[in-house]
Amino acid sequence: MHALDWTVLAGYFGVMVLIGLWSHRRIGNVSDYFTAGGRMPWWLAGISHHMSGYSAVLFVAYAAVAYTDGITIYFWGFATIGIGVGIGSWLFAPRWNRLRSKYKVASPLEFLARRYNVTTQQLLAWSGALLKVFDVASKWAAISVVLNVFAGVPLTWGILITGAITLVYCTAGGLWADALTDFGQFVIQAIAAIVMIVVVLGKLGGISAIWTMWGQLPAGHLSPTTSKYTTVFLLVYVLEKTIEYNGGMWNLAQRYMAAEGAPAARRTARLSSLLYLLWPIVLMFPMFASPLLVHVSDATTSYAVMASTFLPHGLIGLVLAGMFSHTMAMASSDANAISSVVTRDMLPVITSRLRHRAHRGSLTTARVVTVVFVALSMLVATQSANLGGVLAIVVSWVAALMGPISIPLLLGMLPWFRHSGSRAAIASWACGLAAYVLVYYVVPSSQVVVVATPILTSLVVYVGLGLLASERSPGTDQMLAAVDHDGADEPAEPAAAPAGGG
Repeated sequence: MHALDWTVLAGYFGVMVLIGLWSHRRIGNVSDYFTAGGRMPWWLAGISHHMSGYSAVLFVAYAAVAYTDGITIYFWGFATIGIGVGIGSWLFAPRWNRLRSKYKVASPLEFLARRYNVTTQQLLAWSGALLKVFDVASKWAAISVVLNVFAGVPLTWGILITGAITLVYCTAGGLWADALTDFGQFVIQAIAAIVMIVVVLGKLGGISAIWTMWGQLPAGHLSPTTSKYTTVFLLVYVLEKTIEYNGGMWNLAQRYMAAEGAPAARRTARLSSLLYLLWPIVLMFPMFASPLLVHVSDATTSYAVMASTFLPHGLIGLVLAGMFSHTMAMASSDANAISSVVTRDMLPVITSRLRHRAHRGSLTTARVVTVVFVALSMLVATQSANLGGVLAIVVSWVAALMGPISIPLLLGMLPWFRHSGSRAAIASWACGLAAYVLVYYVVPSSQVVVVATPILTSLVVYVGLGLLASERSPGTDQMLAAVDHDGADEPAEPAAAPAGGG
């Protein structure tokens, strides 16, 4: 890259770090660090929710699908999220917020000790935290591929550079830093996206290419589904993304919790839903056009090759900053969420000393945990090629395993599943993971089967056991009533207390 591009990129990194350091002054306790003290404006929480939901995987793995298969990637990769988050604005967003306001929870898993029991909480916490290490690792690996194509930076160095800068601001400023940098990254991303569209349209003959380009694409590129990404795959992804993006990805639950009230949390989800339905079309237009402009042997490099080939100096750095913005937004929010779960749910069970730490001590612990998590994910990222590559981690691992971990978490806050207790939660988790091992390792199956089987197995077991062997209890009923309506009575004790639900 040219020196001007490096200057633009360095300026972007500098602004992100300054925001993190400024946000540090707003952090007085763990509630501020993990949920912004419930004071975040709905529009900021909505943009942060959106930006925290996808990363540079878009410009690597998803760009590869756009290059080889066309618009199907928009339908199963983003429209499903928009639909799922829209559903969540009604079902989940206000309930997450009430858990924070009524039960003073600062971690997405903190209420599970009351809803089920501590054993269930710990199983979901440990397995989810392990999965998140690999999930975030895939994001570091994706951005390192982009940096390698643009600037020839070795993959390991790309991972270290991105992770280290992200670590500085997310450790210093907590959720406030995440959200404010998300907003700044959204603005940068928007400018970069418009620049790429203008350049691509110029290469295709002008603005008329917006509607004339589609007829020139390879056969099948205009189909929402393909032989690999089938209608069944699309429908399963609606269920998967509804669960994943409304709390299954713990960091996104924090955006609902951080909003100023349940109505604000609803607006947060609706804004994010709208962005997921519309904004990816803008981001992906150059990707859909890429088969007409570049010819590459490795489809994952198609977007980066197109940008580095066609953009003038300075704008390359801007577009690269836009790509970094995705990864840093998701990774920093994941780090904050994992830190909340480890600090609030896991460590206090391991050692009694941490159960009674003062607020300042807990805040120090939270920052240390954030550093450790990011470091572990960076280490795993250096081995991504040995794990099947970025797309394999995102689809075959994360998408398939998120369901068994998330079903008891999300359905556990809905009144229709009050009969499902700890037995149903643990059984659905175990059976979902066993189903994944069966279809992925024992009897290798299609991608549709790998993604669908674990979540559907968990869903059937969780609901079925609740119906066949009810574990309903007064404690569960009281909790579900409290999070169901704004006017419910305040609970008498915090959610972290060992529970009576199971």
